[in-house]
Amino acid sequence: MAAIWGNGGQGGQFPLEQWFYEMPPVTRWWTAATVATSVLVHCDILTPLQLFYSFRAVYGKSQYWRLVTTFLYFGPLNLDLLFHVFFLQRYSRLLEESSGRSPAHFSWLLLYAMISLLVISPYLSLPFLGTALSSSLVYIWSRRNPETRLSFLGVLVFTAPFLPWVLMAFSLVVHGVIPKDEICGVVVGHVWYFFNDVYPSLHGGHRPFDPPTWWLRLFDRRARSEEGQATDVAGTNPEFAAAAAPDVR
Repeated sequence: MAAIWGNGGQGGQFPLEQWFYEMPPVTRWWTAATVATSVLVHCDILTPLQLFYSFRAVYGKSQYWRLVTTFLYFGPLNLDLLFHVFFLQRYSRLLEESSGRSPAHFSWLLLYAMISLLVISPYLSLPFLGTALSSSLVYIWSRRNPETRLSFLGVLVFTAPFLPWVLMAFSLVVHGVIPKDEICGVVVGHVWYFFNDVYPSLHGGHRPFDPPTWWLRLFDRRARSEEGQATDVAGTNPEFAAAAAPDVR
């Protein structure tokens, strides 16, 4: 019986639930929103026509939700969606975990990538930008981990910097069209990588793409609040806590 639990058989979380809550916050809710959006479309509660990005619909008809939903819909419930969700949560999680305890830096990266893709989208006729955003994160991670060896479908073995190009080739073979969204994501990701990982070493440590102070304060305030709540719980009188807790036998 213990094998079905995700916490060593303590009766807390199932493996899928544990996997979900182990993800850092931004990746967790982006993944959840992506799956939920496809489920709502599958149930005919929403339609893709309500979700895609259209400059005219957003700024002419005030349909501002499209600025977000364009990054959440990856297609209907099928194997292709599972493939996209896997890469989304994997590389988004790796980047978010490596960006530090505060989600400020990772969320700033997402904001930059989203705005860049929204600006480019009308010129390339890209109505849905979730794949492009995911490709940006894959590219950044791959460039920051050049020595990591990967295996694709258990057949092709290569180092991490080749991952975006392998995924593009796979997409071209499967769908039969040039993956403009993935190429666009690689371009956006390369700009971020250059100004965060290459440019500072060439210009005395200057980092033009770092989040502004007000953005850092916004997330630091939340972190301090959470730490304060944790401290209050940790500082509770043990005798009082023991008296208040139910006697479990």
